[in-house]
Amino acid sequence: MTNQTFIGQPCARLGNFTTLLCVIAAGMLAATAAHASDPTGIYGFVDRVVFEPNDAAPERVQVWGGFALAKVGAGNVQYYDAERGYLYFKLRPGSEEICKKEWADLKSVAGTKQVVSFGSRYSDPQPKLRKPDATVENPDVYPQSWGMTKVPIRDYTPLKQLEKLMEKPATETPKAKN
Repeated sequence: MTNQTFIGQPCARLGNFTTLLCVIAAGMLAATAAHASDPTGIYGFVDRVVFEPNDAAPERVQVWGGFALAKVGAGNVQYYDAERGYLYFKLRPGSEEICKKEWADLKSVAGTKQVVSFGSRYSDPQPKLRKPDATVENPDVYPQSWGMTKVPIRDYTPLKQLEKLMEKPATETPKAKN
């Protein structure tokens, strides 16, 4: 009887150690997977939103601020460097009301220096970031996904770049379409 108790206890302690190692390994994998499976198409901060032709019945929207757009076909975690400019969107056919709600969400964070995520890296085609002095023409289809989400700044390259970009003053002079 003494031998069974003595032999059983080290195995029980080894079982607890193995469980602890498995929990630590799972935690490390989950932390890595959070960045490796980032489906976000756009991280950004919004300075202002311009609805076209008007606020009551928007068909297009200019979203001004700083943005880091996902690189398509370059792995799941790569983004272009964050830059200031504007995104120009038109309604997605069949999802007009959802687009308008998401555009209103973007307008609600304008000027707050709140980083947000929206769109999907799997949208085809991906939207273009336009330089502040680019002519306002040829809007992209809005890259609808899971809606707009507020994102806390953390140690993630596109977010850190946006944080630095927010510190610089904006110079915006859009060119009207002729």
